[in-house]
Amino acid sequence: MAGPAGAAAAVTLSAATDRWLAAIADDAFGSSDDVALVAVGGYGRGELAPFSDLDLLLVHRLRRGIAEIADRVWYPIWNAGVALGHGVLTLKEARQLAADDLTPATAYLSARLIHGSGRLADDLRATAAESWVKGRRRWLSALESATLERLDTVGELAFLLEPDLKNSIGGLRDIHTVGWLEQLGAEVDADDQRALDATRDVLLSARIALHRQAGRAGDVLRLDDQDAVARLTGYDDADQLMGAVSAAARTVAWVAEGVWGRLRPIRVERISPDRPLAPGIVIHNDEVTLSRGADPARDPAVLLRVLRASADSGAPIERATLQRLANDVPVFPSPWPAGALDDFVALLLEGHRAIPVMEAADQLGLWVRVLPEWASVRNRVQRNAYHRFTVDRHLWEATANAAHLAGRVARPDLLVLGALLHDIGKGLPGDHTDNGVALTAQIGPRIGLSAPDTDVVIDLVRHHLLLPDIATRRDLSDDATITAVAESVGSVPTLELLWALTEADSIATGTSAWGTWKAELVALLVDKTAHVLGGGDVRDVTWRPFPSDEVLALMASGEVHVAVDDDRLTTVAPDRPGLFSRVAGVLSLNGLDVLGAEAHSDPAVGDGPAMAANEFRIVVPRHGVPWDRVLVDLRRALDGQLAIEARLAERARTYRRRRAQTAGVGEPQVRLDNDASSNATVVEVRAPNGVGTLYRMTKALAELGLDIRHAKVQTLGPDVVDSFYVQTASGTKLTDAFHQRELERALLHAVA
Repeated sequence: MAGPAGAAAAVTLSAATDRWLAAIADDAFGSSDDVALVAVGGYGRGELAPFSDLDLLLVHRLRRGIAEIADRVWYPIWNAGVALGHGVLTLKEARQLAADDLTPATAYLSARLIHGSGRLADDLRATAAESWVKGRRRWLSALESATLERLDTVGELAFLLEPDLKNSIGGLRDIHTVGWLEQLGAEVDADDQRALDATRDVLLSARIALHRQAGRAGDVLRLDDQDAVARLTGYDDADQLMGAVSAAARTVAWVAEGVWGRLRPIRVERISPDRPLAPGIVIHNDEVTLSRGADPARDPAVLLRVLRASADSGAPIERATLQRLANDVPVFPSPWPAGALDDFVALLLEGHRAIPVMEAADQLGLWVRVLPEWASVRNRVQRNAYHRFTVDRHLWEATANAAHLAGRVARPDLLVLGALLHDIGKGLPGDHTDNGVALTAQIGPRIGLSAPDTDVVIDLVRHHLLLPDIATRRDLSDDATITAVAESVGSVPTLELLWALTEADSIATGTSAWGTWKAELVALLVDKTAHVLGGGDVRDVTWRPFPSDEVLALMASGEVHVAVDDDRLTTVAPDRPGLFSRVAGVLSLNGLDVLGAEAHSDPAVGDGPAMAANEFRIVVPRHGVPWDRVLVDLRRALDGQLAIEARLAERARTYRRRRAQTAGVGEPQVRLDNDASSNATVVEVRAPNGVGTLYRMTKALAELGLDIRHAKVQTLGPDVVDSFYVQTASGTKLTDAFHQRELERALLHAVA
């Protein structure tokens, strides 16, 4: 279902506001020919949302009394609690401001009379337009700089999880910019204008609904507002809303880019004869162009040659050429024409230079003619805070990252193909990996891959999550872990491809998906797995980094020891139920997130107590770790003098964390696995993150008499996926069915 007309709603609200303000102005200065109340900026354009600022000017010819008139206008607005951007000036002052500053220069272009002298309002508009055209070169430069700055700071609206509807590239500000450029002589044809009007409706609808939902002004459409905004705008769900917003933003960005391209003059000194790039392709006037003899209808592979030539040369594709390709290129045949796969791979290996080229082709529906399966992921949002891009942009970003890692693998062609297809199944219902495997099995032979190469790409799709999942959730010192990974991967070349794909995919996912800790764990897993795949004995690589000989010596002393080292906390103390959870609780009380943890215990020797050692690796916050405070709290906790649970409850009440609504984890889940380890039961818990979550989970384990041998803690956006290797009090795996059910009940209660 399409959303309601945003432009109409904005105009209706603007008109109602006009009537209110006109009454105020009439009381303030009547029908004076020397004063005008004028709307400018967004209000002047009639784009008012419920909590938008009112941008108003009092334009006047008076020398005296204007301050009193201004007070009579502004104070009723302030008293009504309406946000106000205001100014009081003469035409001369307006001319000076419009000549010196981009913000008033563009704001005054939309000046619209609310009450008073129509001539003053007309003169203000004319003054602004004259100044705008007169400063054409400077304003073009300023607008281009502002656009590039927005690209750097708020990104591209079409591909973002939480876009800025106004300022992201492809948002309302770009529609405004096109209008300002048009007044500087830019050409905007009728089709482009109709497209902008339609997209403006979509974006304004979302912005107005966002204001209504949040009860305040705002332009960033956050995850936790998207469901409500979808309902208010008449969409079936948030996915449909965000798909429409993404499609609208792509159109805006496409039109704006075309307008900018037509404004940038070709330098005379760069004009040269047409330069051939590939069969049927030349560079003409610094643009990639089809030659007259090219026939896209009979030679569809010319599309890939055009895209490759553009990415390689850095020259944009001529708009007329793109339109010609869109008119004539059919869906690629099966199998592909000879040479098409080589051009396709070469395009992907261009890295990030290929993304705007593929985006240009996709805007005109050409990319799905190359890969029809792409249609299901196009503009598809990923509504979880772990991802920053839509599925299609994520795949392009991952492919570009993979291209930069091509030197690490023997088959860079298979690497970039695997990166492009690894999430291709996300557009279909069901498990995206299973879907992707099935789709890749069809795509491989069609594009010209041999059967063995198709099998490798299928393995990359099937196992693209294997290395990061195992590295961050499993004990890498357990021989069962390494053996299982080696059996799944099958060969060293495939392992190397998966390693590069893991890094490329993680970097494309978001800032929290890749870092030093994760890179180290994945590298360690790859090193051990490669040793086994190369014929080595798994027992040669299953060493335990913890406890070290130094820690073992501290345990033998029978005394309490606490040590810190950058991002690590190590504790040694007499073993007792809940020791691990007490340390976790202290870290949570101090606002520290745990990346991973190790645990080890030794039985009592002679008259000495049984001893336990724990090591926690934490995320170091920007302001550093308050180790002094942590250590004071920790010693009190170890001595049983700290009310951890009560303090965590207090912290949870005062800590306001935005709860992102995602399509990911959903209800908490607990899974027990007695096959993943040779000597322990692996307990995996997926649940929403919160204050003291790790403390409550580990306390539940202790209450059921389970010893934690190893722990891996991972935060995925607003959720956690924690894995614990546990043993019973007798040192065995947890096999009793009743005990297992009670453990599941306790953990679900702990994270509820």
